[in-house]
Amino acid sequence: MATPKDEIARNAAESTTALNPLMGGINRQELLGAVAMMLRSTMTNPLTSAKAAAKIARENTDILLGRSERKADPKDRRFKDPAWENNPFYKRGMQAYLATQEHLNEWVSELKMTELEHARAKFVMGMITDAMAPTNTLLGNPAASKRVVDSGGMSLVKGLKNAYTDLTKNGGMPSQVDRRPFEVGKNLAISEGQVIWKNEMLELIQYAPKTDKVHRTPILIIPPQINKFYAMDLSPMTSTVQFLLAMELQPFVVSWRNPTKKHAHWGLSDYIDSLIQASEVISQVTGSKKINVSGACSGGITTATLCSLLAAAGDKRINAVTFMVCVLNPQKEDSELGQIVSENSLETARKYSQRKGILKGDDLARMFAWMRPNDLIWNYVVNNYLMGEDPPPFDVLYWNNDTTNLPAQLHSDYLDLGLNQPFDHPGEFEVAGHMLDMSNVKSDAFIVAGLTDHITPWKACYRTTQLLGSKNIEFVLSSSGHIQSLLNPPGNPKAKMFRNPNIAPTADEWAAGATEEAGSWWPVWGAWLKERSGAMKAAPKACGNEAFKPLYAAPGRYVFDD
Repeated sequence: MATPKDEIARNAAESTTALNPLMGGINRQELLGAVAMMLRSTMTNPLTSAKAAAKIARENTDILLGRSERKADPKDRRFKDPAWENNPFYKRGMQAYLATQEHLNEWVSELKMTELEHARAKFVMGMITDAMAPTNTLLGNPAASKRVVDSGGMSLVKGLKNAYTDLTKNGGMPSQVDRRPFEVGKNLAISEGQVIWKNEMLELIQYAPKTDKVHRTPILIIPPQINKFYAMDLSPMTSTVQFLLAMELQPFVVSWRNPTKKHAHWGLSDYIDSLIQASEVISQVTGSKKINVSGACSGGITTATLCSLLAAAGDKRINAVTFMVCVLNPQKEDSELGQIVSENSLETARKYSQRKGILKGDDLARMFAWMRPNDLIWNYVVNNYLMGEDPPPFDVLYWNNDTTNLPAQLHSDYLDLGLNQPFDHPGEFEVAGHMLDMSNVKSDAFIVAGLTDHITPWKACYRTTQLLGSKNIEFVLSSSGHIQSLLNPPGNPKAKMFRNPNIAPTADEWAAGATEEAGSWWPVWGAWLKERSGAMKAAPKACGNEAFKPLYAAPGRYVFDD
């Protein structure tokens, strides 16, 4: 039976740090400006403000007198304790909070503002009302109050200790994971392999085969630059690398170096150049002129740019391409994030990282946490401080908190993608030294998205099907969220997916003809890859070759850079 701590971990795992071209554009000053705008509106729209205040006062009177029928949403995990329904004190506190939250949101929606100002005001009001929840206080949280009594006050002592640790060692943010049980190279990222080539930017890892024969065409996995590579080799049970090896394939994985200020000049062109060099090494080691490539999340943006550049040059080394939970052309309506950023905020973010030399991974993670405060902040305030519990020991969260930095130039390049939308305007914008045009990419493509993914919404992922020049495209919709869509090995009894062999012009049309299938999408992808990985040959007896001898064992050294 799942414990509350398990639930916290699962919910947080669905909100892992991710980067899209708009992510770096949240402007603190503009959000503060939204607060100022709301305050001014209380003066310029006094009737609207008075109306909201009257609603709040009237309903709170009914609540105080026990006449309210207001209930929490059954999906709201904060109010699952029976005390919220059975104890008059807690019930009235919950009802007052929910009523106030609803009427404040109504007030914001009725203020006379522009669409952008409304989106920002709604976002800020959501942050404020989430913080106001009675569950975030000791007296207002029945489970925390009971824990104090049951523990003889020791939960308070442990909570204070946890808070002090976070203030002094975690930048003031509540810790999401108990790191102690995990160690990269010991129980994470333990697949056998060797770094066979490296440059200043990346290490290329070749994994040792587990079968007597392998397919001739290798696959190169390109991870996001904002996360370390080992999500693809997290644990033996959830390792994409182990799955590919079992499918008689030859996986190679890029491990990006964690950049520092001296690498501020690294841009998307530099990353693409390094990948081209890595692909040439793979070809020489395996003897295959063709390679398959796979990119997840923002790594998919890098993968797409690589494919476009090679196609523009007439280079046909890319045999087939996979995009996992990746949005190439984000639109404002896709997410709350898209609705609150502007060109001005993107330019401000660009200047900030240029001044600093890097966009720190910790800063990006903190920014991301405030996009989902209930799952990534207040859950942990309650668990760590009010309940006096350690955060959950969860491998996905360990990986998610093992963040990396973005060099200023790469951050700037991503912001340009958000501003110019070159994937939506083929042949109009220069990206990484060429006129980006995905219609030139004719390779077969496999695209997977997550049904409940709020980071890269599945309908936004689906738009990639309309950008490619490929005649053979497979789109699979997994039932999971962002990271759980990827870490979805066979054997999960709850796993399911939706498939439709016909690629329709829109996501809704595709969904109308899709059928539900039980199980993980991994075997579907594995079979698809095997069909596109050439004939069988004897597996190599060792990693590398005479020209590219193994340098040191996987997971390499760059993965340990702080």
